[in-house]
Amino acid sequence: MVTSEVTVNWAHGVMNVEVEPYPMLSVEEALAQVLAAFEPLPPERKPILEALGQVLAEDIFAGMDIPPLANSAMDGYAVRCADTAEASPEHPCRLRVVADLAAGYVLNEPLQPGTAVRIMTGAPVPPGAEAVIPFEEIERDGEEILVSRPYPYHKNIRAAGEDVRAGQKVLPRGTVLRPQEIGMLAALGRAEALVHRRPRVAILSTGDEVIAVDAPWQPGKIRDANSYSNAAQVLRYGGVPLCLGIARDDIADLTAKIRTGLEQGADLFLTSGGVSVGDFDVVKQVLAAEGEMAFWQVRMKPGKPLAFGHIRGVPLLGLPGNPVSAMIAFELFARPAILKMLGKTQLEKPTVEAVLLDEIKRKDNRRHYLRVSLEERDGRYHARLTGDQGSGILLSMVLAQGLAIIPEDVDHLPAGSRVQVMMLDWPERG
Repeated sequence: MVTSEVTVNWAHGVMNVEVEPYPMLSVEEALAQVLAAFEPLPPERKPILEALGQVLAEDIFAGMDIPPLANSAMDGYAVRCADTAEASPEHPCRLRVVADLAAGYVLNEPLQPGTAVRIMTGAPVPPGAEAVIPFEEIERDGEEILVSRPYPYHKNIRAAGEDVRAGQKVLPRGTVLRPQEIGMLAALGRAEALVHRRPRVAILSTGDEVIAVDAPWQPGKIRDANSYSNAAQVLRYGGVPLCLGIARDDIADLTAKIRTGLEQGADLFLTSGGVSVGDFDVVKQVLAAEGEMAFWQVRMKPGKPLAFGHIRGVPLLGLPGNPVSAMIAFELFARPAILKMLGKTQLEKPTVEAVLLDEIKRKDNRRHYLRVSLEERDGRYHARLTGDQGSGILLSMVLAQGLAIIPEDVDHLPAGSRVQVMMLDWPERG
């Protein structure tokens, strides 16, 4: 299928729009072009809590053993195993308690034969101690304890380096920092980590019909939902949104706002609206005038009008204006671009196979992404349409847990058919 490419020439101060043949791309072809424009962003050193969800840009080696000293795994008494060798219920051995040892303190004196140390969980075992007997297994008699059975070596003692050995590579570069990795960095004494920085994503809605979220409604106007849904998606996937507001259907206004995004150091532009074939769709014109355009239509529904190019070297994705189209196009193209800039390698959304509960009919040869709710029954997912599938029905996304993917060459699916569903959120389990 062939559509058109818009190019813009300036002559005598007048914008001339020329139309040239340009193929409509498949989802895979468009995604390949988008991803080819991005690389992991340069690293920066950040406090570890601020680095949650980011990707390590360095290998992390342990500078010491963890734990650094053998320590008690229980609250109890540290003993010499030889002292308990002959113990039995009928003839318990008696050991004199010579010290109390709390976590955070060290007892340097070796444990002498016939003695024991009262010790708390995490406290370093004193020299000579070979086992820890839990409190509940001990009978206390004044300053002595009675042990009624032999105890094996190292029972209830955590060895030095049991978790991590000095010099061990603990976290390789490319690791996504989850709470457990943040904890490990802290255990290693790392207050900061070198991570790929978060991409700055400039977000701009376009259209004379769009008004601010808090503006009084007027006939013919719609509130700016796209800036907020797209900004929320940017935040969700680890980027930093730069909200530029609303640009009118005016070349000068749109150009000025894009230049503002450039001044703020945007790594990616996201516009919504202004990319279809209407007379007032100016994003393609500005994109062609200020930079270059790679493509502007994709064989998918919703989301067919999708512009991609560069503005002064910065990639720009022109998302459709309808809110569902904008969100789905973001998931398919902007999300993996953001993840790649973050240094992540797993760019695809998880998918599951589901049984359709509705009949699907369609007439075009585009790939469809249908909003569905999911439930799990008898070990299988079942998918039901969330109602009207129009690209302006934002409630269809609110109710959706996934997007059922209908291939380009399938025009009819009866209820009971199996489809792949791209998960927006894993379903909650009760």
